[in-house]
Amino acid sequence: MTDGEILVGLGIESGERDGIQTLRLDRANRHGLITGATGTGKTVTLQGLAESFSAAGVPVFAADVKGDLSGIAMPGVANDKLLARAQSMGLDWQPKATPTIFWDLFGEKGCPVRATVSEMGPTLVSRLLGLEDAQAGLIDIVFQVADDQKLLLLDLDDLQAMLLNVGQNARDISLKYGNVAAATVGAVQRSILSLRTQGGAHLFGEPALRLEDLMRIGLDGRGYVNVLAADKLINSPGVYATFLLWLMSELFESLPEVGDQPKPRMVFFFDEAHLLFTDAPKPLLQKIEQVVRLIRSKGVSIWFITQSPADVPETVLAQLGTRIQHALRAYTPNEQQALQLASRSFRANPAFDTADAIQNLGVGEALVSTLDEKGAPTMVAKTKIRPPYGRMGAMTPEERASILVQSPVAMTYGTAVNRESAYELLNGRAEANAAAAAQAAQAQEQARAAQQAQKDAAKAQAEADRAARAAAPRRSNRETVLEATIKSMARTAGTQITRQLVRGILGGLLR
Repeated sequence: MTDGEILVGLGIESGERDGIQTLRLDRANRHGLITGATGTGKTVTLQGLAESFSAAGVPVFAADVKGDLSGIAMPGVANDKLLARAQSMGLDWQPKATPTIFWDLFGEKGCPVRATVSEMGPTLVSRLLGLEDAQAGLIDIVFQVADDQKLLLLDLDDLQAMLLNVGQNARDISLKYGNVAAATVGAVQRSILSLRTQGGAHLFGEPALRLEDLMRIGLDGRGYVNVLAADKLINSPGVYATFLLWLMSELFESLPEVGDQPKPRMVFFFDEAHLLFTDAPKPLLQKIEQVVRLIRSKGVSIWFITQSPADVPETVLAQLGTRIQHALRAYTPNEQQALQLASRSFRANPAFDTADAIQNLGVGEALVSTLDEKGAPTMVAKTKIRPPYGRMGAMTPEERASILVQSPVAMTYGTAVNRESAYELLNGRAEANAAAAAQAAQAQEQARAAQQAQKDAAKAQAEADRAARAAAPRRSNRETVLEATIKSMARTAGTQITRQLVRGILGGLLR
């Protein structure tokens, strides 16, 4: 074994390629697969590989689904069985802890790990919410409207506020971006509520995870192993799988291309990998295949860990150069088919039957095939996996707390930040509009009140005038004797004068 290799294990039987089984660091970015039934030693294999990559100066990310990977941060405990196994492999086994950073979506067993809604993007958000095509189209519209209005989508509150805003302005938005149906908005809101009950709200927020904090190298030259506490998270498999897929995609999109290097820049272990592919739509599967195929040029090594190679689509399986197969049991037709698929994924060794060997492997044993200096798969070999130098099993809560206090990222991610984003801005607009509407309504009410007051005053004045007239003394319509005599004389005089004028005029005309 050279400095450019890490030890995987030692051959069990004689035959071609038996003996020491190693993984070349300059071929490690061709990805890998660890498979096997529950309890056959996959986690121990993962731990040993993570320790070896760390010792070579390569940072590692791994999810701790069962909680027993946390022991990597503590020195191992020697026992007769472990020492005998190490001696049989020619190892000078010494207990050794690996520099570790613990992360936890819920912030309970590690530093909180968050992403923003904008960073995750509409495709993964739709996947996270389990949306149908029409609902996923609405998410696309929401993201576009947010971008056009320069509104930040940081957490689920922001996403819900934007959905409400789009729904309230559906008519105008539909004309520009596409149809927005109230029923679709309601369905997506229900999906967000369901996600909250699964703890998905913890995934979104700030400060968001920075990739450079996953790629730390210690002062002693060893890479940090980033362990994501997933024993609680795995109860929400959609959140778990989507988060890891997002992280893998971020590495792909953010890191520059470096080509083949003497060793990977980072190693990413994806445990319970079948969750990534279950019910994934075809466009998403194509995206995963693209990321796996091209991320090797970024210097990142992806390892999928699951029970059977059948859990991984063939297009992705073809990209996985290193194979470590623990024992499989085949009792049903489907299990027998999976066994045959697993056996055919190896380059055959004439010394034994691969399918038969897979069924008869013991705990801590595996069939191993790596890549040689030319990148070609080596002949499969039955191998005893080397024992880790760290503790095999979970650490105590007190030990974890002690490491968390000393974590180099505790100050960065320990306190959540809630800066102004879509939720605050849209609520501010709504409050301002409501205040303006209330002020306008108040002014209108005051105007109506003033107008009514004027009407009431005019009515009151009219009533007062009528009352005043009613109260004044009335003049009699009866004429006095003097008034009657004067009027009679005036009428008589007027009649006489008129007659005289007429006679005078007629006389003149007749003459």
